[in-house]
Amino acid sequence: MHRWTHLSPLVLVFLCVAFPFVAGEYWLHTGIVCLFYVMMASSWNLLAGYTGQVSFAHAAFADVGAYVSGLAAIHFHLPPLLGVFLGMSVAAVLGLFLGMLCIRMGGIYLSLTTLAFSEMLRIIIDNEYEWTRGTMGLSVPFLLPVYSKIAAYFLMAAATFGVVYTIQRIVRSDVGTAFRAVQNDETAAASLGIHVVRIRLMAFVLSSTMAGLAGGLYGHYHQLITPEILSLNLMFQVLAMTVIGGLGTLAGPIIGAVFLQFLSEYIRIYGQFHVLIFGLIALVICRFAPEGLMGLWRRRVRLVSS
Repeated sequence: MHRWTHLSPLVLVFLCVAFPFVAGEYWLHTGIVCLFYVMMASSWNLLAGYTGQVSFAHAAFADVGAYVSGLAAIHFHLPPLLGVFLGMSVAAVLGLFLGMLCIRMGGIYLSLTTLAFSEMLRIIIDNEYEWTRGTMGLSVPFLLPVYSKIAAYFLMAAATFGVVYTIQRIVRSDVGTAFRAVQNDETAAASLGIHVVRIRLMAFVLSSTMAGLAGGLYGHYHQLITPEILSLNLMFQVLAMTVIGGLGTLAGPIIGAVFLQFLSEYIRIYGQFHVLIFGLIALVICRFAPEGLMGLWRRRVRLVSS
């Protein structure tokens, strides 16, 4: 078991590299979308799983990254990859301002405020037809000069590994320790000299930045950006992926995103009911395995080891 723990990252990398060469066009597209959800779920987990802040604006920051990047490419002829970094930066600044306004509230008030922000942004995008094209969507150039799903896959994979690696470094650093201290007991953390508001704001901005990156890449891959990215359906999918995989774990959101995204391809015949099915799965997991699929795996490892 110990040997497998060391080999598993290498096996994962091998599978990711080999996947686009053995998968058909349809499953390659599914894999690319899956990588988007891995970035979204992992970055939301950094906020909710390690600091206890439940934000419903995460999909909105992804949409900000997508629209800023798309508009920069259309109106200023900025290369898509540079536009993605611009969109990510705008999402970070917007996350900073929103965080400064509502981060002190915490709890249900933070959730409601971020939900209101998300809905306000959706209404603006829906009605600002001249710039965003409203519900018709904004046509944007592909991520790369030459259209290639395999190249897009590897670009998305590189960004995903970058996001996950960054989160791993943060979680294992002194900042990550401060995150968990604030989550467990804010009063005790403050008594130890931890600036609670600053730590929570840092997590909020980092999470928003990663969502902006994911949204920008996703929008240019699809070549069409719509308000659907910031829909509650997408936000609830990200929540379900994180909870089912294992909230507060590094691998949990990855497992949850892969599991639910590929599952959704098999239950797509039920239309929008697949979100309801995700919710039911999340409820069952919360009831019988509160720590998610990662918790079940750890429990199995302990049983085997003993």
